[in-house]
Amino acid sequence: MDWLTSFFSQYGALLAQGTWDTIVMTVASCAFAYLIGLPMGVAFCVTAQNGLHPHRSVNAVLGCIINIGRSIPFIILLVAIIPFTRFVAGTSLGVPGAIVPLTLSAAPFVARIVEQSLAEVDASLIEAAQAFGASTFQIIVKVLLRESLPSLVRGVSITLVNLFGYSAIAGTVGAGGLGDIAIRYGYQRWQADVMVVAVVLCVVLVQIAQSAGDHLAKRIDHR
Repeated sequence: MDWLTSFFSQYGALLAQGTWDTIVMTVASCAFAYLIGLPMGVAFCVTAQNGLHPHRSVNAVLGCIINIGRSIPFIILLVAIIPFTRFVAGTSLGVPGAIVPLTLSAAPFVARIVEQSLAEVDASLIEAAQAFGASTFQIIVKVLLRESLPSLVRGVSITLVNLFGYSAIAGTVGAGGLGDIAIRYGYQRWQADVMVVAVVLCVVLVQIAQSAGDHLAKRIDHR
């Protein structure tokens, strides 16, 4: 007990701030990634060969962007876009500097999740909506997105889990958060106790995100 009291009196505030920075980085970048990836995924699905409005050229361009974006390792993207990050966020360090590369890395992943979720919707529902004279926008909102909502919610939790891992990598270049703490104290200073606690906190955050996503998806699915 004395060791725990001494440990948390010395590192408690640091770990609390690191946990908060990690949550802010992942949640904010996930939200921005969906602002980009959701319409991209919808457009990719709609313009597919069997989509509502097939368009080979647009679909090919979107597919190329998504595939290339998913293929770039995050650590390389993180360093390569530092000038762009500074232009957008004003800095390449700390939480603001991490949100930009995290968003750009997650957006193609989100687009692919959205495209796969929409592709699972029963084609007969789309045909029924078309028979009733529904517009393309109405079909997208009231049929595709609505029917695929449980899968989309699970996709959010998967995206958050991936972003937790990416945020730890961002800690290698001074992004802050639990990854930065684990590297600075656990690796550079050989303080294994701090690193272990930081890793445990990362695992807890991942489990919370995964469990919350699964629970919400099940509730929506039952409705």
